[in-house]
Amino acid sequence: MRRPLIFHIDVNSAFLSWEAAYRIRHLGGTLDLRTIPSAVGGDMSKRRGIILAKSVPAKKYKIQTGEPIVDALRKCPDLTLVPPNYELYEKNSKAFMEILKKYSDKVEPYSIDEAFMDMTGTELLFGAPVVAATAIKDEIFHTLGFTVNVGISDKKLLAKMASDFEKPNLVHTLFSEDIQEKMWHLPVRDLFFVGGASEKKLHSIGVRTIGDLASTDVAVLKSLLKKHGEVIWNFANGRDVSYVEPAPAENKGYGNSTTIAFDVTDAPTARMVLLSLCETIGRRLRRDQVRIETVSVSIRFHDLNSVSHQSVLETATNITKEIHAAACRLFDELWDGTPIRHLGVHTGRVSKEGASRQLSLFDHTDYDRLEKLDSAVDRIREKFGADAILRASFLKQDQIDHMNGGISREKRNVDYSQLNINETGNSYKKK
Repeated sequence: MRRPLIFHIDVNSAFLSWEAAYRIRHLGGTLDLRTIPSAVGGDMSKRRGIILAKSVPAKKYKIQTGEPIVDALRKCPDLTLVPPNYELYEKNSKAFMEILKKYSDKVEPYSIDEAFMDMTGTELLFGAPVVAATAIKDEIFHTLGFTVNVGISDKKLLAKMASDFEKPNLVHTLFSEDIQEKMWHLPVRDLFFVGGASEKKLHSIGVRTIGDLASTDVAVLKSLLKKHGEVIWNFANGRDVSYVEPAPAENKGYGNSTTIAFDVTDAPTARMVLLSLCETIGRRLRRDQVRIETVSVSIRFHDLNSVSHQSVLETATNITKEIHAAACRLFDELWDGTPIRHLGVHTGRVSKEGASRQLSLFDHTDYDRLEKLDSAVDRIREKFGADAILRASFLKQDQIDHMNGGISREKRNVDYSQLNINETGNSYKKK
């Protein structure tokens, strides 16, 4: 049986690299963000102020992805901050994936900036594994302007581990027979699926390296970490039976949430935020031609405490008004008047369209009319843009986007004419 050959391709500092390449290749910029302490971060004024990506020079200041911008600036006052641009990221991701598909018909996107490739049997086409990986890496750089790391192995897990070795712009191998030499000396936190909480528990029993984990009695790990202990023990020993799966899995649920730019202290405003979330969810459900049977609402208060509640609908639906009504009922049951910082609506039990609706003698709602109304609104927004039509209740709401959640509007479109792209410092400052 032919030995599997798996590549894992990971864009180096993706969001920052894509931003840097765009500024240089398309806007004529002269400042390369990758060569200075810089980071992509949300707008602090909108309470989304965290680091989303950082440059290699920024790592010297121990700036961490996910940390608040205010903390990053304390570590590096001269940090250059640029706003996120998810439309740009999606375009780069698509172009990146298209190059990978030139080399294999089995490409599995793992996230927006990384993918697995099954390269089994391609040696006669593209040469030895390292030669093929180098060709892919170089084509991405010369065509798109950003660098990637490529990990090569006979297993998906080990290919991913290999791509995380020294960066940037490098190719690494980690085959099953190499794990003791190349992987076991690494800190246990470097192992896929080992987070901060697991690391602390493992340290408490003297497990500090991946090799320590691999040689620990699996029964001890299961008593410490339950099923997760057995999973990471298998990973530490290089055991992985997963395959590259090009077809994406079907959605098991649809949801949206948003951090609100102000503390919500009244129910009508909260219900408007919920409606804006349900607008986006409903549109996605109808686009995918599915319905949902469960709705849940989550609330995060100003003190960062959270609560959530879920209910099962009598009939599967994708009607925005019906989902919103369920969300409002749940909200009324949950909220105790504490100021709200964050709201979320999530749905589940997804099924394909076509299920019949259970009729009730006491429900006189014209669901057929509501479905036709939603479909008409979807068509208008698809043709003329999301803002072409909105509910009248949002006309006087200048602080709540009528289609909220997911990637916020300011993160999708950046007006570069208002930015100083060749100057260091906070790019949120206008010219």
